[in-house]
Amino acid sequence: MITRRNFLDWTSTGLGTAAVSSLMLRDSFAAAPTPSHRAPKAKRVIHICLCGGLSQIDSFDYKPKLKELHGKSLSADEKPDVFFGKVGLLRQSDWEFKQRGQSGLWISELFPHIATVADELAVINSMVAESSSHTPATFQESSGFRLNGFPVMGSWVSYGLGNMTDDLPTYVVLPDARGLPAGSTSNWTNGFLPAVHQGVPFRTSGDGDAISNLFPARKIDARIEKESRTLLEKINRLHIEENGSEDAFSARISSYELAARMQLAVPEVTDINAESEATRELYGLNGKETKDFGRSCLLARRMLERGVRHVQLFSGGSFGSPRINWDGHEDMKRNHGREAARIDQPVAALLKDLRQRGMLDDTLVLFTSEFGRTPFTQSSADQVGTGRDHNHVGFSVWMAGGGVKGGMSYGTTDEVGYKSDLNPVPWHDFHATVLHLLGIDHTKLTHYHNGIQRRLTNIHGEVLNSIIA
Repeated sequence: MITRRNFLDWTSTGLGTAAVSSLMLRDSFAAAPTPSHRAPKAKRVIHICLCGGLSQIDSFDYKPKLKELHGKSLSADEKPDVFFGKVGLLRQSDWEFKQRGQSGLWISELFPHIATVADELAVINSMVAESSSHTPATFQESSGFRLNGFPVMGSWVSYGLGNMTDDLPTYVVLPDARGLPAGSTSNWTNGFLPAVHQGVPFRTSGDGDAISNLFPARKIDARIEKESRTLLEKINRLHIEENGSEDAFSARISSYELAARMQLAVPEVTDINAESEATRELYGLNGKETKDFGRSCLLARRMLERGVRHVQLFSGGSFGSPRINWDGHEDMKRNHGREAARIDQPVAALLKDLRQRGMLDDTLVLFTSEFGRTPFTQSSADQVGTGRDHNHVGFSVWMAGGGVKGGMSYGTTDEVGYKSDLNPVPWHDFHATVLHLLGIDHTKLTHYHNGIQRRLTNIHGEVLNSIIA
């Protein structure tokens, strides 16, 4: 017999709001997937986000002129727009650049492992953003807009393509084990899209349940659980008959059954103990520095294998003191050296593993940062300091797999790596290209909201055809 206490215990602890409100479902309340506008080159995405601002001139944008001009003042017509307002002298990279692979792509010693997969990468060296402040820049990287409340790219992909499995979320987020990015959970919001397209965060430390509140806090009698479900079904059906179907409420109702299936699927997909020792070594799971991000990269591959459409990984946590991310204001060598050591081997391992399994051809891998860093130091005007400020007018990202040309670079910055001067790429163009590779015309993937047909690329966006195979 169901008591009031039993009923309330089950509803409050049995499934949890994260699992209930954030799953992609094939029920009538969910928006039907948009038919592909063209044959897709990729069917799934892994998006690696470096929080804090990766220095392009220390990683993928080789500037030999910067070594020659080390210790000199920046020659510019106007004072650079930097976050902290200090414009020191030019500083050469702390890492040597070398040409890598058969393509000869320039990659610095900051990423020796990623350098071994250079022929898989299409590096965009001419990215531009609209803000040099972390939170709005991160929002733009995720959603195309500097303001909070707009759906992020993973939500748009979920909305446009739908799910490939009934047992796991369509859009999964793997935050840094050390903390959340600037803007916190807003970086995986569904915004005004139906609630089922929100990203579902998984715990990445390896401690505790992968999803909070997915499992009951204590064991529930099977008979009581069955009777509770039956009663809830009747109550919910009556509510819909009287009030009509509501997005959030319908998502909550329909998620009970799927969440039950997740209770079986999630432990299996997150259990990496069955992986071979060779795989564990490849991803760096036995290394002190690489184990956390290595686990995230391995989980991303395992989720794609089981039908997850979009996986987003974050490298970088708190912006407090000390900064646990790529925000190298004080000491670039120490900051970037530490962060790169955590992700370099795992990211390269992910690309190699996907290639070996025959998955890279239809998996689009994205490697981005909200902005870059300045070629001059954050110091007095007559000094060569050790840190670099934010730079949103020219920085580097890359794509790999999923229909992208490998071993190439696109666009350039000026001779010292400060401003984009050839083929500047705003985030709208980047997002348009991602959707194009997934078979979606970015101008046709829309959702009506507040009198406007909204889209990921707003009223902008040009596909970067030069990087498409």
